[in-house]
Amino acid sequence: MIQPTACRVILIGMMGSGKTTIGRLLSEATGWPYVDNDELVRRHSGTTARELLAEGGQDRLRAVESAALALGLELPPPVIVGVAAGTVLDPTNRRLMRDGGIVVWLRASAETLIQRAGDAVHRPFIDRDAAWMEKTAAEREPLYAQVADVIVDTGQAAPDESVGLIQSSIASTDGCPDTSSR
Repeated sequence: MIQPTACRVILIGMMGSGKTTIGRLLSEATGWPYVDNDELVRRHSGTTARELLAEGGQDRLRAVESAALALGLELPPPVIVGVAAGTVLDPTNRRLMRDGGIVVWLRASAETLIQRAGDAVHRPFIDRDAAWMEKTAAEREPLYAQVADVIVDTGQAAPDESVGLIQSSIASTDGCPDTSSR
């Protein structure tokens, strides 16, 4: 049984793994608010992640993504928070995620990630080639696994099925409101 410090669902995974889609559907299913990393980045910096990368470089982007994570973890539970893919690189962020709620790793194959992520022009790093996505996903997998309470393969499960799997995990968590009646 998962024992979070707060009834907060933290969605992690590579770009294209389904954080926004699953976050919105899970919000509809539970009635809990969903806040996406893009929104948190804008709240903190007034700009998009792609603009941050272009104007301030990767260090600036990572700093703002870390600040966005902190903003998301300050939201009162129950809440669903979508987290930037690269936040997992920082050990402090990994600790914050582990301590902040129920961490759900949305995992998909590199091929699926490339297919999905290629459509979103607001995403940083999207101009990189398929080899970049494959290499980056492989490097981050052990870090995502290190913090995940729940792993959902979004390349194998349809979005509604993924939401059901997450809801089942939440249902077994002490202190979380029942989400099955929605």
